[in-house]
Amino acid sequence: MPDLELSCPLPLQYDQIVMAHGGGGRLMQQLLDSIIQATFSNPILNQKQDSAVLDINGTRLAFTTDSYVVKPLFFPGGDIGKLAVCGTLNDLAMSGAKPLYLSCALIIEEGFAIKDLKRIIQSMQQAAQQACVMIVTGDTKVVDYGSGDGVYINTAGIGIIDENINVSPACIQVGDSIIINSDIARHGIAIMLEREGMNFEHAITSDCADLSGLVQDLIQADIDIHCMRDLTRGGLASGLIELATASKHHIEINETALPIQQDVNSACEILGFDPLYIANEGCFALFVPEAQTETALVALHRHPLGQKASLIGHVKSTHQKGLVTLKTATGISRVLDLLSGEQLPRIC
Repeated sequence: MPDLELSCPLPLQYDQIVMAHGGGGRLMQQLLDSIIQATFSNPILNQKQDSAVLDINGTRLAFTTDSYVVKPLFFPGGDIGKLAVCGTLNDLAMSGAKPLYLSCALIIEEGFAIKDLKRIIQSMQQAAQQACVMIVTGDTKVVDYGSGDGVYINTAGIGIIDENINVSPACIQVGDSIIINSDIARHGIAIMLEREGMNFEHAITSDCADLSGLVQDLIQADIDIHCMRDLTRGGLASGLIELATASKHHIEINETALPIQQDVNSACEILGFDPLYIANEGCFALFVPEAQTETALVALHRHPLGQKASLIGHVKSTHQKGLVTLKTATGISRVLDLLSGEQLPRIC
């Protein structure tokens, strides 16, 4: 059987940037591959990890940066400040790093309320203190009224990686078990409902959380972690497609194994969204040898952020490179592909 690689035959054909270019889907991937990755290409960047892994005189460091433009700024379960800190900590953790230091850069729109800025900054400090990291440098700019959207935040982070840890898409192996630590799609739905002023019987709260402590528990439990990926923009499906493409493996997940809160699932059905493609901010995919599946699940279940951990699939043979399939409840195999953009913009 010939190798099957899914790809879009159309090149980037836009003269201007559209919202979908930042949505974590196919258009964003084309933008990165054709312009940004192609221009900055180097061995470290080309690994396509959430953090760059740097070797400095024998010490391995993880370095990452991210920008946050979420709307609304305050939402059930968090705010843009907590999101910025937790998101950067999570990117470091996905490389197996223990976070050490963060930076904070603010772009504030003229007219933004000082009380709201204080609330955001205090939220950032609280999240950093809980993770035992310090915000040690940064920058502040103010733009004209109407030139921003309240406040945008950029955070960068540095962490240290133990010498015996090697976590990357290249380490994924046939037979690996795929585990997620929590239910999916909660963050994106919480943001959308808050933005549109929609109310359900029970409030849906974002899963925004710092995963670095949970990852360190896995490392201390001697779990042989092959790869991790936090499932943010583009959700579970997009994250797994990126990993399948990078590792050149076939990933299969089971629909009946996916943990989704009933109210989140109901909201998706009413609004016509696919929960597989909705962003999360406290959920990650973990690839471990099949023999360590139960050990990993036990370690996850001990932690508050891993109590809903579930085995959702496995890595199959390399005959179908870059393919992700979903085995439905009826036994049908559905191919998952990248969306052009994102179902819900401005959610992180």
